[in-house]
Amino acid sequence: MGQTLEQLSAACHDALAANPGVEGRKKVCGLIQQVLTDKEFIATYLGDGVPERKVLYEDPELGFCILAHVNHGARESKPHDHGPSWAIYGQAQGETIMSDWQLVESATEEKPGRVRLVREYRLTPGMAYIYNEGDLHSPRRTGSTKLIRVEGRNLERIRRLAYEAI
Repeated sequence: MGQTLEQLSAACHDALAANPGVEGRKKVCGLIQQVLTDKEFIATYLGDGVPERKVLYEDPELGFCILAHVNHGARESKPHDHGPSWAIYGQAQGETIMSDWQLVESATEEKPGRVRLVREYRLTPGMAYIYNEGDLHSPRRTGSTKLIRVEGRNLERIRRLAYEAI
């Protein structure tokens, strides 16, 4: 195999430890783009038996996670952000149509925020994209996809607010 999960996680750790901000994330994004071209890595960690969301690695010091996402069939997600965290989406197979949204009205615990569509673009195999804190976006797919994602913190442990498109 060209790269192992251990090598990828160590390289991501080093990049984020050296620069935990946007520049470190850009380096991690580049690392994800490289691994997306490694057919053996993709076959090993994104096989058909992998669930929709699987944490492959969670950094004990910095808290970031590397995940595998194997999505079957079409699906559209609502606009969202990642709360106080960030995420990098890396497209391994299939195509994701991403939408970026502009905040019109802030969300509260009681009421969803309102957002307006800004643009749509496609993530195709080999592409990786960074969504920083507060970036509102939504993925849509018309068929099955496989992704490697990196989250600044495990988003399963973060409460996030809801948003509605207007």
